[in-house]
Amino acid sequence: MREREASTRQKRETRDRREYVLEADGVGVRFGGIHALDGVGLTVRPGEVCGLIGPNGAGKTTLFDVLSGIRRPDRGRVLLDGSDVTRHSPVWRARRGLRRTFQRQQLFGQLTVTDNLVVAQEWRGGGGGFVADLLAAPTRRTHEKRRRARAAAVLRECGLDALAGHYAGALPTGQARTVELARAVADPPRVLLLDEPASGMTADERRQLSAVIRHLADEEGCAVLLVEHNVAFVMELCARVVVLDLGRVLAQGTAAEVRADPRVRDAYLGTAGADGTDGTAA
Repeated sequence: MREREASTRQKRETRDRREYVLEADGVGVRFGGIHALDGVGLTVRPGEVCGLIGPNGAGKTTLFDVLSGIRRPDRGRVLLDGSDVTRHSPVWRARRGLRRTFQRQQLFGQLTVTDNLVVAQEWRGGGGGFVADLLAAPTRRTHEKRRRARAAAVLRECGLDALAGHYAGALPTGQARTVELARAVADPPRVLLLDEPASGMTADERRQLSAVIRHLADEEGCAVLLVEHNVAFVMELCARVVVLDLGRVLAQGTAAEVRADPRVRDAYLGTAGADGTDGTAA
């Protein structure tokens, strides 16, 4: 009887978890005697845009490292589509649709903008590699044409058409960040982790970024979790906001609920500058 009840409970938990495409369950990370993350729980649904905010040192980037597989937690687990992926590599997760951008841009500077997006799709293979290139194999040409068409479509969506042939390393910060976003979605993601995506952007570039994120969530069902110091940007864009402080979830809810929480004001929002940023270094 107990085994049957345990099996039923496990099936129910599995079924309930399917509504979440990404989940951090009791995640803890220690650096020596410091708790960078202390029992953090977080969930993101398909098609949801969720903001992750908090003061510097709150654990936001560490949590992103755990979610993307760069760092293994000391305790807790990460689930993707209800399955435990805590021990899987970043590459494994990326190939199953979990993509990430970084605070520091990591573009291929000596490639054009278009080629950055084409490279992001090459992992699927099927083109015959270097030998097929030398022989100009028909299969290689077919895959190359398809991938360049996808790259062109993403560049249009991101407002980057005019930069398609430019070298990525020559772009200013705001445009480079948009290219990094475009590369992350060139192969359609299921979950997108954006680390400071609006940093260095102009107001027009932020509006374009917001439109692209909304399209990904609303039209393609992509779950988006973003870390951003620009509080106004987060509050306007995100349906739900999670606040980290000293490695723990301090509060979560709608933008209005988070703004009204006195704990959040004391720990974070009270330091926000007039421009909507948190007034600290990124």
